[in-house]
Amino acid sequence: MDKIYIKNLEFIGNHGVFPEEKFLQQKFIISVEMETSTRKAGVDDDLNHSTHYGFVAEDIEKVFFSQSFDLIEALAENIAKTILIKYSLIKNVKVIVKKPWAPIKKHFDFVAIEIYRSRNIAYLSIGSNIGNLKENLKNAISAISTLENTTITKTSTFLETKPFGNIEQDNFLNACLEITTLSTPQELLKELLNIENILGRTREIKWGPRVIDLDILLFNDLIVQDENLAIPHPWMCERSFVLDPLNEIAPNLIHPLEKKYISRLKRDLYKSL
Repeated sequence: MDKIYIKNLEFIGNHGVFPEEKFLQQKFIISVEMETSTRKAGVDDDLNHSTHYGFVAEDIEKVFFSQSFDLIEALAENIAKTILIKYSLIKNVKVIVKKPWAPIKKHFDFVAIEIYRSRNIAYLSIGSNIGNLKENLKNAISAISTLENTTITKTSTFLETKPFGNIEQDNFLNACLEITTLSTPQELLKELLNIENILGRTREIKWGPRVIDLDILLFNDLIVQDENLAIPHPWMCERSFVLDPLNEIAPNLIHPLEKKYISRLKRDLYKSL
């Protein structure tokens, strides 16, 4: 991945926790490193295919003076968020905020925060087998589309599927979504659980009937093993109701653990049935 750098922008401002930092101005030094592809801009010699670092510098300045931040962590977060939202060609950004006049009674060069943020691609599975199934999926998709800094980029067709497990219940209607989001996996999980709750999901029987079921299947190429979240989804390779719609929208996506295309995982599953 190519990179665009802006090094050591200097501003004088009033960011800090202590009261005196709110009125005694201090120096701040900000640098950004933006990952993108410069190939088309370089070949065509056309700024329309690149990101104008002058505009980025102006936006950094606007964020800097937009409010008095208590923490340089918050300042860095807002700069990264602004760049990723406004400049679609930027895939990832590193922001460094230095504070050379920090209130420390020691000799030092500066204190600093460095963060790395990305435009993430995630794949979700959605399903329902209670009530108006099509309406339930549409409501879930609508709710997901309203999440902050999240965009649905692909939606599979709705597929009727048999329920998973040995519980007697009605067939499901399932689909998969591709989304881009600035959320972390845990933040996205929290938002999806909230949508399930709003739409009336209850958790009484494992793999039982449900108004709506929202699962994170894949998130970039991350492997996550948290107490409440596993990515890739542990059972996705065993479930045709996941692989069929996922293969429709992302057949050439590679499973980060299996190291196989989704299309290959689908073929392997049907061979084993």
